[in-house]
Amino acid sequence: MDSNGVVGSMERYFLGVDIGSTKSHALIADDSGRAIGFGKAGPGNWETVGWENTRQVLQTIVDQAIESSNIARAQIAGAGFGIAGYDWEEDLQPHQEIVDSLRLNAPYQIVNDSIIGLVAGGMKGWGVVISAGTSNNCRGRGQNGEEGRIVGDGIRFGEFGGAYEIVWKAIHAVAAAWTQRSSPTKLTEKFIDITGAADISDLISGIVRDQYSLSAKHAPQIFRIAEEGDEVAQEIIRWAGRELGDLAIGVIRQLNFQNTEFEVILAGSLFKGSNLLSASLKKRVLVEAPKATFVRLKEPPVVGGVLLGMETAGVEIYRYRERLLESSLDLL
Repeated sequence: MDSNGVVGSMERYFLGVDIGSTKSHALIADDSGRAIGFGKAGPGNWETVGWENTRQVLQTIVDQAIESSNIARAQIAGAGFGIAGYDWEEDLQPHQEIVDSLRLNAPYQIVNDSIIGLVAGGMKGWGVVISAGTSNNCRGRGQNGEEGRIVGDGIRFGEFGGAYEIVWKAIHAVAAAWTQRSSPTKLTEKFIDITGAADISDLISGIVRDQYSLSAKHAPQIFRIAEEGDEVAQEIIRWAGRELGDLAIGVIRQLNFQNTEFEVILAGSLFKGSNLLSASLKKRVLVEAPKATFVRLKEPPVVGGVLLGMETAGVEIYRYRERLLESSLDLL
């Protein structure tokens, strides 16, 4: 350590970044896999906050992580960036310009933020990740770094399984029960209670005329009704699982994983909601890929960014994964 308290230049450090639609994190680890610095800020997805705010968020969290690590910027030997809103080839250049403004002078990778969840949650660094939160996403990574994906734009492209789509499906079920096309469901009473509607007719007309709104935040109510034994709600959860499984199957086919042993990482808040969801998903996927195994993501995704940074610098990343996970808990 020199007279300024900065660790000697022979040591190498690795930066991981998770830019999300609700929060953003940066994490720095040393070359033994020990997490030593952390930074955090709010949303950084350029599609919602704009390019300049994305740049500011990235600069803020990286500066925080470097400062708390007590290292020099030049000591970063590799970096991995998982960025929400990095979806298409045309998005690469503006994201590269923002990353280059950090003046890291180190090799780096930029991937969609779902990929760092895959790297953080799996033991191999490749496989398939299914995300079920407000909406849904599914990506895959092959052994040689090739990627598979869905469109990632929800209902407009027939990609279902997140909270928004579950509520959308529940509204369909309530309407079908009201018109006697389907079985009665306790979802009707619950939605009347949530919206403050006078009765089912008022609920339906209020939704039609945008007087009442049901959103993704109401998905947990559907899970609760399912747990209480409502068969209609249970079938909606199973439907969501099948739909998420179908997303995975598309990615599995793109990467030719049908006869491969690989991990499917289940990421996102909805997998906390009911075993019905994951059971239905697994059943659907195993028909196509019987050697798949399933892992619930518990690790912070930014850890996957650090591992990608290590990989970019030529480090064998899974020697350090467990220590990185353990030490990062003290900072996050």
